[in-house]
Amino acid sequence: MKGTERGEFLMPSLGADMESGTVAEWLVKPGDQIRRGDAIAVIDTDKAMIEAESFHTGTVESLLVETGHRVPVGTPLAVIAAVPPHAAGPRARVASPLARTLAARLGVDLSAVHGTGRAGTIRAEDVREAAERETTTRETAARGVEPRPRERPRRTAPGPAEARPQPDHDWERRQETMRQAIARAMARSKREIPHYYLSTTVDMSAALSWLRERNRDLPVSGRLLPAAVLLKAAARAATEVPRLNGFWVDDAFVPGEAVHLGVAVSLKDGGLIAPALHDAACRELDDLMAALKDLVSRARTGRLRSAEMTEATITVTNLGDQGVESVHGVIYPPQVALVGFGKILDRPWAVDGLLGVRPVVTVTLAADHRATDGYTGARFLCTVDRLLNHPETL
Repeated sequence: MKGTERGEFLMPSLGADMESGTVAEWLVKPGDQIRRGDAIAVIDTDKAMIEAESFHTGTVESLLVETGHRVPVGTPLAVIAAVPPHAAGPRARVASPLARTLAARLGVDLSAVHGTGRAGTIRAEDVREAAERETTTRETAARGVEPRPRERPRRTAPGPAEARPQPDHDWERRQETMRQAIARAMARSKREIPHYYLSTTVDMSAALSWLRERNRDLPVSGRLLPAAVLLKAAARAATEVPRLNGFWVDDAFVPGEAVHLGVAVSLKDGGLIAPALHDAACRELDDLMAALKDLVSRARTGRLRSAEMTEATITVTNLGDQGVESVHGVIYPPQVALVGFGKILDRPWAVDGLLGVRPVVTVTLAADHRATDGYTGARFLCTVDRLLNHPETL
């Protein structure tokens, strides 16, 4: 193909503890046109099903690994006749920003969508119709068959049905495999990272009062939860104390280019993952709230993207809804910090010499002593305290 070069789609590394992965599903077939960033395969990492994106724009030439096969990280999975960047523009399928956002949310492959907009542009309505067609196709194929527990919804994927992986019937085995993957990562963390821990208690009166006023005229579905304020405060603090936002690599600190919060999510069938909430410090609170709900939903239904599993720069875990008062977490390597939020509780609290009852939350920090010291950690917690006491600045 003139003006093209061949590129390989490799088994991605989707976590510090990942050594191999299984191709659970191909979302493309030879001959398909793809763009950089398109999801082209679903990878089973033992901890979650992740949609892996292409780094190339071009045509899929061949698929090298069949579904159901487990291979080491870095193994070539597909060959792509990649269009060079200067030539990619004229070949790219055009979709509106809303259509691309909706397609990512619904898991629709834009290369298979017919655009009805001007000059063939794909509109949001085109994506919705494609999603409905895929749902109808799945329901038709499954008619008369009782769905198995937690079977992953399938797209209209290429290839014979018998080549596709069947749902995992042994959930106990999968849970054990996930626990082993988590154990490896946490053992490495405690073995390699010299943790130090700090905590502080923050008065949440101002934040909760501000939230009540903000939510007064909003519909229930659009109201902000305290979690959004806590996450935004942690993200903003990470921008003000950037030594806690990044990675320890080759005996040196590498700062994150932005604040991508790893949000700890417990899975319904057991296990824990922490996908990234991208650009958390720059988002408006309502956008952050919506993005958080979307991220948690997709994490629990196996619809995460690879970037969401690899780009977190600092992790936040909030166990307040479980009644936990404080969290002393383990850092996920190669990150250098983890922030914990406990339950918001009413406690005796003195203000200006007067004792009263105030809602308070315990905020903890686990940090890597190779990258920072207690003074830096204390600055971070003081910044979180200041921001939560002035929620209008978030």
